[in-house]
Amino acid sequence: MDTEVIVAGAGPTGLTAALELARRGIGVRLLDAAPAPFTGSRGKGLQPRSMELLDAVGGVTDRLVALGRTHLPVRRYGPDGVHDEPGRGREPTPDTPWPTSLLLPQWRTEQVLRERLAECGVVPEQGVRVDDLTADDHGVTVTTAVGPIRARYLVGADGGGSTVRRRLGIPFLGETREEMRMVVADVELEGLDREHWHQWGSPAPGAYSWVALCPLPASPTWQLQAGPLDDREPDEAVLAEIVGARGPRVRLRSVAWRSVWRLNVRMVADYRVGPVFLAGDAAHVHSPAGAQGMNTGIGDAVNLGWKLAAVLRGVDEALLDTYTAERLPIAAGVLGISTELSGGAMWARTAEQVRTTSQLDLSYRDGPLGSSDDGPGPRPGDRAPDAPVGDSTVFLRRREADWTVLTTDAGVEVPGATVVVAGEAAATTYALAPGEVLAIRPDGYVGTRGDADAVRAWLAPLTARRGTARVA
Repeated sequence: MDTEVIVAGAGPTGLTAALELARRGIGVRLLDAAPAPFTGSRGKGLQPRSMELLDAVGGVTDRLVALGRTHLPVRRYGPDGVHDEPGRGREPTPDTPWPTSLLLPQWRTEQVLRERLAECGVVPEQGVRVDDLTADDHGVTVTTAVGPIRARYLVGADGGGSTVRRRLGIPFLGETREEMRMVVADVELEGLDREHWHQWGSPAPGAYSWVALCPLPASPTWQLQAGPLDDREPDEAVLAEIVGARGPRVRLRSVAWRSVWRLNVRMVADYRVGPVFLAGDAAHVHSPAGAQGMNTGIGDAVNLGWKLAAVLRGVDEALLDTYTAERLPIAAGVLGISTELSGGAMWARTAEQVRTTSQLDLSYRDGPLGSSDDGPGPRPGDRAPDAPVGDSTVFLRRREADWTVLTTDAGVEVPGATVVVAGEAAATTYALAPGEVLAIRPDGYVGTRGDADAVRAWLAPLTARRGTARVA
């Protein structure tokens, strides 16, 4: 083997997958077909659950929050005048430190992930495309311009046009609706304040009947979204016309990146073929409404990363079968909400839709590692919330090891896990009964709960058998 895992695609999904492996000491090569990192804002929002998932990866979320913004007010322009709306979102609480989506251009998110990955000794190999692959019972060999590379597993995170998916012959089920098109671009402009997300019109018949200009934090650029498109190529001249129509003092200065988006809603029926796995847009593509695509890909990567690392350190390979079982229903549900929002509610979301798109309510309770137990507190498969523990928090303690165990008994020991003694606040948040022990999975979901012996027995087959579960 040249390495233990090959990850194809260095977007947010691939970077997260490689980081989850590398920080656990797994050998990984991250290949990307592009000659240089992506520089556009195809995605511009990190949902609360994504921030929680990335927080365990050595404090990545702290770096992202320092660069991004929440609660950006909206300024709507319409026939009845201009209306300002306060930035949406809840305030932080002890169990949910990031309750509101973070506005940050995708390229900046990728930059932070690349920097963290470099700290773990891995640098993306730009300009190295996976041209073909051959899989067998012992691993997979990929063909690239720099020669063949052999690994035990391959993660295809190479986007909607995934070469890995195509070479596997996996159908990409769904539809593409050419009549629903819009232009997305990163532009520099003048004449508008950067303290509002400016929006005109709403999805309706007529060329460019709706336009949105969103200032991108940690950047001089704005994201432009406009549609429906007419028959013209949305080149710089057309974009200048769209921007200039916003007001007599509004003018386009330059275009950094642009793309035409079509409503393309598709997903695979299985995330795995032998030693090859699909993640992110390679497995499911979404409407941009609700900022679900990138965030669902990050969720895929975190779910798969700890499981691959565990198996490569001796855990039964059957654990990898839980990847599709847990993530496919999530992707199907997310596709539904993002498609619903693209049908006319892209900017006018209900409180319930905002909560759904936050992904805080996503659960694996119905999956193979979950439970139908309906007792108090978060149950197996549910999100594990934050809570104060001494002078720290559950989330901060989770950075120290893969498996975290909460208990009110300071004498409890659980091999393969970091034991955290829960004070009154954490015990209340998790509804821990006297003598009850709760295990939190490496991806921040409740694994099991019960007495100490039951938790030890449940956890034993899932912890590393050889080497150490090093977490950097």
